[in-house]
Amino acid sequence: MQIGELGQQLGVNPKTIRYYESIGLLPEPARSSSGYRVYDEADAERLGFIKAAQRLGLALDEVREILALRDGGQAPCAYVRTVISREVADIDQRLDELHRLRGELVALEQRARDASGEGAICGLIEHVRQKSAP
Repeated sequence: MQIGELGQQLGVNPKTIRYYESIGLLPEPARSSSGYRVYDEADAERLGFIKAAQRLGLALDEVREILALRDGGQAPCAYVRTVISREVADIDQRLDELHRLRGELVALEQRARDASGEGAICGLIEHVRQKSAP
């Protein structure tokens, strides 16, 4: 199949496919007699894996490492576990930050309800700014 077909099949822009080739995530494809890129089912599976890994939050460098291990005949499972554990820790940290921010906003919202005057909201935000200043 040609690049447009592959892209349409997997929902990937052809420019992205060419980019993945340029950074080594996808191998250089075969070429037709007229010079068009020709992809096979193995290329489609590899591209599908790349997209699935990205949906899980893996960076392209991490995906490249996983593919390099697999292409080298090694099972990448230990590396994948490490990457996933790191990703879970990052998500937990972001959730903690979001919970903290939510608490601040709920408190600010309550103060805004209780405040009177036209400029009260600005005063509330100024209070938060002063509280967080070094």
